[in-house]
Amino acid sequence: MKPGFLSLFFLLSSLLSTAQSKLETVAEFGKHQPIGLGVSKANRIFVTFPKNPGNYDDGLAELIKGERHPYPNAEWNQWDSLKPQSRFINVQALFVDQTNTLWVLDPASPAGQKAIPEGIKLVKVNLSTNQIEKIYRFEDLPRERTGLNDVQVDSRQQVAYLSDPGRGAIVVLDLASGKSRTVLENDKSTKADPNFVLNIDGKEVRDTRGNPFRSNVNGIALTHDFKYLYFRPITQTKLFRIATTYLTNPALSPTEVASHVEIMGETGVSHGMIADKAGNIYLTDSPDKAIRYFTPDRQLKMLVQDNRLLWPDSFGIGSDGYLYVTAAQIHRTKRYNNGEDKVDYPFRLYRVKLPN
Repeated sequence: MKPGFLSLFFLLSSLLSTAQSKLETVAEFGKHQPIGLGVSKANRIFVTFPKNPGNYDDGLAELIKGERHPYPNAEWNQWDSLKPQSRFINVQALFVDQTNTLWVLDPASPAGQKAIPEGIKLVKVNLSTNQIEKIYRFEDLPRERTGLNDVQVDSRQQVAYLSDPGRGAIVVLDLASGKSRTVLENDKSTKADPNFVLNIDGKEVRDTRGNPFRSNVNGIALTHDFKYLYFRPITQTKLFRIATTYLTNPALSPTEVASHVEIMGETGVSHGMIADKAGNIYLTDSPDKAIRYFTPDRQLKMLVQDNRLLWPDSFGIGSDGYLYVTAAQIHRTKRYNNGEDKVDYPFRLYRVKLPN
């Protein structure tokens, strides 16, 4: 099914559906752009914000009664590039694992700047004590070329999976040893379609130089039984997965690993992803302003479609039965509008009921 027909299909489906969930506003952030999101088992909500010169308070905040509080403390959130190893440089993604541990991914690449290699890190935070327990620095990766974006953690096998759109690859991190391996680099499943141009509201998403928005493997989702990792580039339309046994086997050659990638089907454009306990894979969709989910029996269903979902980006799932999502509005920023700010302020965090 072609992307255009896919959008029409989901539009008609949503209009006909009477069971579509309702989108609710959880918090507003003014001009502070929410990106990453994590929700704990006690429904504590954590949000990341890019380090933009003019609109920066904290890179990582906990929401308490709708207000942002620096997390785990103010010192880690100071604007201080002279201490990249002990400051958040530009936090991207969050993940709360099944032991209720918060994982914070900092690719250390402030807006419009190259990454600071010594600042690249994955931070493990104990949510019971609010203390940082360990920091992984990826010194065995070509840090000047990496562009880490998303993280999922298998707390049973002590393995972290990270997307690296900078190299078009998946990084497998052994949490016990701190050593990492790169898999599926430049595979067709991790590379953006060079001919695909993202189009939202009838307008191509191009930067001030005319270059189209493009992203290799970006959002990833690990199933709760830890058996499968779902992944996909943003600028193409297929969803992929691979059994984690192939990702964690260092004896396999790159060709052997790639041979085990499965194409799950056409799902349209998507940014962030997350899996729930039932095995559903949720996918954000900026062109259709929607959230869909891919079921264990390979059906693609609409959860909610709402004009407020302006570049829905990252997910978190609470124990309250809600799916939480940030709306980043990236396509409305100055970079993609010839220097004109078209963001619909304030930035917001939303939630929607999970399907029964």
